[in-house]
Amino acid sequence: MIEVRNIVKRFGGLVAVDNCSLSVEPGTITGLIGPNGAGKSTLFNIVAGFIKPTSGQILLEGRDITALPPHRRFDLGMVRTFQIPAELSRMTALENLMLVPKGQSGEELLKAWFLPTAARADERRTRERAEQVLETLQLTHLRNEPAGNLSGGQKKLLEIGRTMMTDSKVVLLDEPGAGVNRTLLAKLSEVIQTLNREQGYTFCIIEHDMDLIAELCDPVIVMAQGTVLAQGTMAQIRKNEAVLEAYFGGGAAQAADAEA
Repeated sequence: MIEVRNIVKRFGGLVAVDNCSLSVEPGTITGLIGPNGAGKSTLFNIVAGFIKPTSGQILLEGRDITALPPHRRFDLGMVRTFQIPAELSRMTALENLMLVPKGQSGEELLKAWFLPTAARADERRTRERAEQVLETLQLTHLRNEPAGNLSGGQKKLLEIGRTMMTDSKVVLLDEPGAGVNRTLLAKLSEVIQTLNREQGYTFCIIEHDMDLIAELCDPVIVMAQGTVLAQGTMAQIRKNEAVLEAYFGGGAAQAADAEA
């Protein structure tokens, strides 16, 4: 689904991503982990088109998208969420969802004026879809609540909901568990797994909650110092000496002491 080929990103003299190559296979929930400063978020922003790489390629389903801006990647089915949700705070939860689908006829002035019946029918279908998404997320009771009034976890669910309003192929989730209470985190995990199993969404997730990664992700890719350090199941990653060294600075013994 996504192929990252030899990506390098320099900020002046700092190399944030260093000849990094990895792939995200269709139908997987792939975890991307690593210590702070490993280059994960920078790589995510390059894949999503928010940052241009110094060199290297990004492919989506075999197509080179390295030069495409974010909105063109969105058109091709790539969606990226953010660690801090970017809701439109004064609009309701329902309205936040209804804004997402592209090509709505009511957004075109001439169609809105001269084909009002078609525009209203289009809006009705979009509203119905948004209502279904809110029901799936168990947020129906908040449909008319300004999105800015939602809790952190509810905003994360709303971010997932916006991906459900598109024909997404691959979703880049940036720390979906950050700041979310355990009850809503369980719901978030359930929604991600349902979208993966039943609707065929491919996910790539940056997350520091290792329990969430273990529950959701296979494979797990570990980054350190701007490049891929290891890849495998979570069980394999937890036993990898190089990964323990990167996280704890001294291998398995230090890791055991830290867990104790």
